[in-house]
Amino acid sequence: MRRLILHITTAPEWKAACAAGEYRAPSLETEGFIHCSLPTQVTHVAQWFYRDVPDLLLLCIDPDELTSELRWEPSADSFAGEFPHVYGPIAIESVVAALPWSPGDDGFVVPDDVYEFMDG
Repeated sequence: MRRLILHITTAPEWKAACAAGEYRAPSLETEGFIHCSLPTQVTHVAQWFYRDVPDLLLLCIDPDELTSELRWEPSADSFAGEFPHVYGPIAIESVVAALPWSPGDDGFVVPDDVYEFMDG
């Protein structure tokens, strides 16, 4: 079974990354890494930080295909254990899917497609 880590971005940021050949979140410059989540963590992150952000995409990343270092580290509020942090750009080839994502009436829900890619 394929393991996936997830990252929330916007469609314009992803389009720019595809043109550049790699994805660089703003946090890479400001914090030194790109925040990612597990499927069990990502809805909390989305509710907290992305509720009013339009054109969201959920990047499904195969950690075995990353060319940058992946570290598992506790979050600042330690609500959900350790989070995956990518210390460098994310190679476009490591992203197995970029799924449109928006909250429903009850907030964010992990799309079923994420689990289908995990079975990959």
